[in-house]
Amino acid sequence: MYESIKKRKHNHEGHEEREVKFDRLSNKVIECAINVHRALGAGLLESTYEQCLAYELNQKGIAFTLQHPLPVKYKGIKLDCGYRVDVYIENKLIVELKSCEKVLPIHEALASYVYEVSKNKNWIIDEF
Repeated sequence: MYESIKKRKHNHEGHEEREVKFDRLSNKVIECAINVHRALGAGLLESTYEQCLAYELNQKGIAFTLQHPLPVKYKGIKLDCGYRVDVYIENKLIVELKSCEKVLPIHEALASYVYEVSKNKNWIIDEF
């Protein structure tokens, strides 16, 4: 079952509001991220939030891997170019963590790339 919420996308092109759907797993992950943010606040390194999110996910029994490799597909072959997904959850949800004041177009571009090249089409950018 999905819940729908409205999310406003802020960028230079002035995109309109769009509907974003979250399933149960996404809601659990977002809850974990909120717990981390409430406990730590903003301004720490992404690696700190990553480890604390991993702790929260582990406490809820959610399977995940940290720094999951994401190869680049080039001319029909896969190349390891160093791209890593911050948190890959239950082989179906990608979470990218950002420790910044706001999500910038470069962050959205990377998320779009991850979306395009991965078999998985479910992802979250989590801003701390």
